[in-house]
Amino acid sequence: MMATVTLSAGQLTCPEWLPGFVEIGESVRGEDVYIIQSGCGEINDNLMELLIMINACKIASSSRVTAVIPCFPYARQDKKDKSRAPISAKLVANMLSVAGADHIITMDLHASQIQGFFDIPVDNLYAEPAVLQWIRENITDWKNCIIVSPDAGGAKSRVTSIADRLNVEFALIHKERKKANEVDRMVLVGDVKDRVAILVDDMADTCGTICHAADKLLSAGATKVYAILTHGIFSGPAISRINNAAFEAVVVTNTIPQEDKMKHCSKIQVIDISMILAEAIRRTHNGESVSYLFSHVPL
Repeated sequence: MMATVTLSAGQLTCPEWLPGFVEIGESVRGEDVYIIQSGCGEINDNLMELLIMINACKIASSSRVTAVIPCFPYARQDKKDKSRAPISAKLVANMLSVAGADHIITMDLHASQIQGFFDIPVDNLYAEPAVLQWIRENITDWKNCIIVSPDAGGAKSRVTSIADRLNVEFALIHKERKKANEVDRMVLVGDVKDRVAILVDDMADTCGTICHAADKLLSAGATKVYAILTHGIFSGPAISRINNAAFEAVVVTNTIPQEDKMKHCSKIQVIDISMILAEAIRRTHNGESVSYLFSHVPL
């Protein structure tokens, strides 16, 4: 990424043996600072580290601090869906603003309204151009495919947009869920018979939904099933479920590092989106529009 944006990487010390300790090894006075930290892994530790880094740069008199968060933490908690439930995404937005962030760059927010939780500019980038490129280059019979949303909520935007740009049809699966990460019933809406089905979603956690969806699509006559996800969280039984499912491939971006997961699952493939983030940083630093990236993959 540094080579792409022609900016130098800053010197920063965050020793694992000293939690919460952050030391910036050079002057950032008057500088335009970009801090890259994804909301994954030890999510609370990483979030706190990000907040401390932002604040350290701000009180060191940097002119602007941009937090580049490829996978936004707690994005699924964007509304109060039951009594006494927290709206954690709003809390994270408040924390980033109070820490001193002037600008946020992220990718494929679980809910686009999270941008409204901030009083500072938020650029929500999309993996869609890279996903379209992967489909055209890696699925030989993509013209006979059908894009499938594993839930009705994602059908109106992400799935329909990809289907329109590929000039193919789309389908959706209506699911009934009584508990988190547990799906009780699935109903397929659309004709997948004799077609390559491509499940598209913003994230997958325990992968129960997409694995059940794959079974549903195959039983409905699909010839092959792929899953393409922006954020592969893959917690708990996810890897075991993917290994036992009938996917040709489960494709994710590297908003979350996948090296360890790929060692245990040969079906996982990764789309590199570092060039998109790098170009967004370059354009932001130079005062250029980033909307070009909504429909193009930078070379």
